[in-house]
Amino acid sequence: MTARPDPIHIVGGGLAGSEAAWQIAEAGVPVVLHEMRPDRGTDAHQSDGLAELVCSNSFRSDDAEQNAVGLLHQEMRSLGSLIMGSADRNQVPAGGALAVDREAFSQAVTAALEAHPLVAIERGEVAGLPPADWDSVIVATGPLTSPALATAVQELTGEGELAFFDAIAPIVHADSIDFGIAWRQSRYDKVGPGGTGADYVNCPMTREQYEAFVAGLVAGDKVSFKQWEANTPYFDGCLPVEVMAERGPETLRYGPMKPMGLTNAHQPDVKPYAVVQLRQDNALGTLFNMVGFQTKLRHAEQVRLFRTIPGLATAEFARLGGLHRNTYLNGPKLLDGALRLKAQPRLRFAGQITGCEGYVESAAVGLLAGRFAAAERLGARMAPPPATTALGAVLNHITGGHLTVEGEGPKSYQPMNVNFGLFPPVDGPIRAPDGARVRGAMKAQAKKRMLTDRARADLAAWLGQTPAPAEAAA
Repeated sequence: MTARPDPIHIVGGGLAGSEAAWQIAEAGVPVVLHEMRPDRGTDAHQSDGLAELVCSNSFRSDDAEQNAVGLLHQEMRSLGSLIMGSADRNQVPAGGALAVDREAFSQAVTAALEAHPLVAIERGEVAGLPPADWDSVIVATGPLTSPALATAVQELTGEGELAFFDAIAPIVHADSIDFGIAWRQSRYDKVGPGGTGADYVNCPMTREQYEAFVAGLVAGDKVSFKQWEANTPYFDGCLPVEVMAERGPETLRYGPMKPMGLTNAHQPDVKPYAVVQLRQDNALGTLFNMVGFQTKLRHAEQVRLFRTIPGLATAEFARLGGLHRNTYLNGPKLLDGALRLKAQPRLRFAGQITGCEGYVESAAVGLLAGRFAAAERLGARMAPPPATTALGAVLNHITGGHLTVEGEGPKSYQPMNVNFGLFPPVDGPIRAPDGARVRGAMKAQAKKRMLTDRARADLAAWLGQTPAPAEAAA
């Protein structure tokens, strides 16, 4: 009779930690998942559920042919991802995106892990470095790593700065939206997973309303930083709406408030100058979050200013926006190709603390860390996924895909969402499916199709399988 392997310990029950635990247990290795909530809370979490979504409820595009994150969705599904499976079973309409009922999603992840015979969940903070007798540990403490652990990692690695700022968007009660002004429509009427083509609530603005709103954002009363936070940078992919407004009066109109692809159902002949979109946040359709409206405005100011948006004059907020301080490592300097800390290889890191950005990317790194750790525990070695795949591209970015800056230059390693710029370029001319050479917008689409076709073939070869078609992502 073969003895059961010693358990692998995971610190952190967010997306990455939950996915890592699942992958390890499914490989036949016991795992102990340590989650400090509810014994110790954070500035952003509201429950003690595993894999709680604290910012958006969107996993972004589910298009596995033309979008890098959609391709990552598909790759994770092919590797039996708990996070993707739970997201698929708890999706809410969101156009071409995969969005979820955040409470039901967390409950599904929690229930699956609680029911797994090889998973033990222990509540309580792991203060400082994990005990020395834990010989295999995955640290997946996410963007809200406890101060004690962050300080211990800093001392171990000699790194002086591990943090950046991230922001949270408000959530509105659907029955407080004025649908005499707002209307339902997905941009370009796009039908996504579980959607109808009318999955977003749209609030139109005239030029005068938009300019007054932008001026209000810039002048609004904001949360001020503490002295020790003053030099902490923002992550560009999740900027507060007022910071975007400060970058120029038209910035928002070409960002989250762009009017393209939308027709006002109440005044179809009048083109809105700008549009505020809200996306369904729960399965009941009773809550909607304000897309791209992460903010550090004070709560009273948010209520006052956001109620000037047409259609939201009587809006009631289930949650207001906020700002929280995230922590991430200089991955290319500190981690090896299997996500082990070079200074102490018994420790692996996964999720946003590695410098990936986004729910799906965090879970993907958890998936890889779990598989690396399980293989090592079973006396095997897992080859990393090819850099031509979405999983491989994210891993390569974390463990080596950046330019080194010498001397006093700015830090070169920054949090990054998965994108086709992280993939090795395709060789040869860009051609349409019929072999014809293409130009312009068709060339960009053909290039993405070549990248995703190559990724599916290379992932299948890595897994020893037949490539999955793009349509399998649905």
